Amino acid sequence: MEAGVSVWLIAAAAVALMGLSKGGFSGLSVLSMPLLALVVPPVAAAAVMLPILLMQDVVSVAAYRRDADWRLLAILLPGAVVGIGLGYLFSARIDEAAVRLAVGLIAVGFCLRAWTARGARAEAAPRRVGPGVVWGAVAGFTSFVSHAGAPPFQVYVLPLRLEPRVYAGTNTMFFAAANLIKVLPYALLGQFGAENLAFSAKLFPVAIVSTLAGVWLVRRVPAGPFYRIILVLTFLVGCKLVWDGGRASLGL
Repeated sequence: MEAGVSVWLIAAAAVALMGLSKGGFSGLSVLSMPLLALVVPPVAAAAVMLPILLMQDVVSVAAYRRDADWRLLAILLPGAVVGIGLGYLFSARIDEAAVRLAVGLIAVGFCLRAWTARGARAEAAPRRVGPGVVWGAVAGFTSFVSHAGAPPFQVYVLPLRLEPRVYAGTNTMFFAAANLIKVLPYALLGQFGAENLAFSAKLFPVAIVSTLAGVWLVRRVPAGPFYRIILVLTFLVGCKLVWDGGRASLGL
C-alpha cells in the first residue's frame, strides 16, 4: 500500500481518535473510521484498523484491569457474541450505510432523551438483563460491520452512572473481548493481508501514545464533566453517522 505524507498524517489522526476512545472517551472511535476511509479503501480500512485496535486493547486493558464491572460484562458479552456471529453470517448482505444510519439515529435519540428527561442525570438506571443482552448484541453487530459499537454500548451503560474509571474499564474490557472474537471471522472473510498488516504496524506507536493520553485524561476528569463530555461526543458521533449513512443510502 503506497502512502505519501498526507496519507500517513490522516491515518495517524484516525488512529489517535481511536486511541483516545480506547483510553476512555468512548465514541471518538466512530469518527476515526470515516477519516481513515479518506485515504484507505473502505473495505481495507476495517482490516487495517483491527490490528491497531488489538494493540490499543493491550494498553487499555493493562490500565483498567482493576476497574471493570464484571457483572455488567456478564450481561453484555453474551449478546455481543451473538451480534458478531450475525455480522459474520450476513456479511455479504449487510448494507453498511443503513447500519450507520440506524446507529446514528439511536445515538441522537438517546442523547435528546437524556437531555430532556427531568432528573435523568441524578439517578442511576436499574441493571436489566434483557435490555443489556439486546444492546450488547447490537453493539457486537455494529462493531463487526464498521467498528461502530460505541453508541449502542453507551445507550445501555451511560444511564447506569458508573464512576468514570469503572465506565472506562467496562468499555475497555467489552470491546477488547469483542475485537478478539472478531479476529477469526475477519480472517475467514479474507480481510487480513501482508500489505494491510504492514500498514497497521507502522501506526502502532501512535496507537499506544494516544491510548495512554486517553487514560491520563479520564483519571483527571471528574464524574460530572466526564459524562457531559461523553454525552456530547455521543450526540456528535450520532449526527456524523446519520449524515454519512443518509448520504450513502440516497446515493449522494
